[in-house]
Amino acid sequence: MKGLPRPLDPIRSIKLKIGLLVVGAGTAALTYFWIRLQWIPMYTSIISISIGMITSQILAHGMTKPLREMTAAARGMARGDYSRRVRATSRDEVGELARAFNKMSADLETADLQRRELIANVSHELKTPISALRAVLENVVDGVAEPDPTTMKTALAQTERLGRLVSELLDLSRVDAGVSPLHREYFEISPMLDEAVAEAEVSGRGARFTLDVRPGKVFADRARLHQVIWNLLDNAARHGPSGGEVTLISRPTGDGGVLIEVRDQGPGIAPADRERVFERFTRGERAGGGTGLGLAIARWVVDLHGGEISVVEPATIRVVLPGQPG
Repeated sequence: MKGLPRPLDPIRSIKLKIGLLVVGAGTAALTYFWIRLQWIPMYTSIISISIGMITSQILAHGMTKPLREMTAAARGMARGDYSRRVRATSRDEVGELARAFNKMSADLETADLQRRELIANVSHELKTPISALRAVLENVVDGVAEPDPTTMKTALAQTERLGRLVSELLDLSRVDAGVSPLHREYFEISPMLDEAVAEAEVSGRGARFTLDVRPGKVFADRARLHQVIWNLLDNAARHGPSGGEVTLISRPTGDGGVLIEVRDQGPGIAPADRERVFERFTRGERAGGGTGLGLAIARWVVDLHGGEISVVEPATIRVVLPGQPG
C-alpha cells in the first residue's frame, strides 16, 4: 500500500518544507477568496483558517509519516522485532534519519540472527562430545565396558574435542574484543611444520600426510602459526577421502616471508563459497564434523600477522606471511 502522496519529498531541507507549507496554505486560502470574491470578515477568517489547516495537514502528512513509522518500529524493536523498516523516500533530514534508522534495524537484525545461530551452533557442538563422553563413562560405571586403554582413549578424544571447542570460542571472543596477543620471533619453520603434521597424524582421521618443505625462517608467533597449520591440516583430513593424501607445502618468499599451502584430495570448495568458508560456523558443502570455527580463527591469526589466506584451488588453501618488518 503506497498511502497518500508526498509532494515535498524532493526538497532536501525541512526548514524549506515548513516555509512551503505556510506559503502553500496561505496561497490556497487566498486563491479561494479571489475566485469567490466573498470578503466578509467573519466568514473570511473562518474559511481561511479551515482551508489553511486542511492544506497544511495534507502537505505535512508526508513529512511526519516517517517519524510515526520510526516510533512504531522502535516499539517493535523493544519486543525483539527487528524486521520493520521505514519508508525513506524523502531527501531531507527526516529522510536521512529514516535511512539511518533502516540501516540500524538491519544491523540489529543481523546481530540478533548471528547471536541465535551462535547459541544454536555452540549448543550443538557441545552436545555431541558431552553425549559421547557420558555414554563412555556410563558404560564403565555400569560394568558394560572395562576402563581399558581403548575406552579411555575414546573418552580422552571427546574431552580433547571439548577443550578444542572451548579454546576456539575463547579465541573467537578475542576476535570480537579486538585483542591481538602476538609474541613474534624469528624461527626455522620446518620443525614447527613437522610437529603440526605429527599431531594431525594421531588425530584419527586416517589421512596420509606428505611434506614438501624447503628450509626457511619466518618472523611470527610460533604458537599461533602452529594453530593455523594444525587447523588447515585437520580441515583437509576431514574433507578428503578416507585414506587420502594431504600435502603440506612450504616455500620461502623473496621478501623474507613464507608461503604455505595445504592440499587434499577431496571435492574441493566451490568458487561461490571460497570467501564464505572463512566465516565462523560455516561448513559449506564440505561438511565433516568440524566446529566451523577453525578457518575463521586461521584467518584472524593470519590477518594479525599482516598476511593473506585464501582458497587458490578447489582443494588448496594458501597462507602467505610477510617477512620481518624493517
